[in-house]
Amino acid sequence: MKEFAEKYLNLLTGEFAGINLTRITSPEEFYQKQIVDSVLPLTESKVFKNALETTKVIVDVGFGGGFPILPLAYLNPDKKFIGFEARAKKALVVQKIADILGLKNASLKHQRLETVDFDVDTVITFKGVGKVSEYLPLLRTSKNLYVFFYKGPNFYELEDIDDMLEANWELIEEKSYDVPGTEGRMLLGFKNRKVLRGTIQTEKILKFSSLL
Repeated sequence: MKEFAEKYLNLLTGEFAGINLTRITSPEEFYQKQIVDSVLPLTESKVFKNALETTKVIVDVGFGGGFPILPLAYLNPDKKFIGFEARAKKALVVQKIADILGLKNASLKHQRLETVDFDVDTVITFKGVGKVSEYLPLLRTSKNLYVFFYKGPNFYELEDIDDMLEANWELIEEKSYDVPGTEGRMLLGFKNRKVLRGTIQTEKILKFSSLL
């Protein structure tokens, strides 16, 4: 994993430095805060690990410089990983990075979450994005979704999720753990209770299976 991290950081600070994909340039800090933080749920959360093992495809929304999607794809070469990014240029560059790193199982898309109907069982990850209450209502599906948010240790001081749990979602994971060099991490996991139709009306809805 260290060798992967070194090559990854060299790309971010070298060939693709002008894209501003990471503010972290120290190798050790990058390894802990970007790589280790991305993959720790695999060892810290049985719920997360089981969801990945039993689901064929994982979607990462708002992946930024490629986290957690590329480190997770590196450790799970038998799984299909798809990234959604609202900025086309960033999606294109991170796809180039994935190709250079040899991650044939990672596909990075210029795609907005609210325009997709998840018509297959899917794991969805969010790291470094907005509030849970902003993203869960955007989801559309008649299948099973397992949605995980990488959050800080003070999550419940900042967000209230009670209303969503009563109606559409079941809380399946609530795990706090240490990440070296940080204040720690809380992983929140959700599974939909019923069919979800999203809250944003749009004429162009894409079937997720068409991206596979």
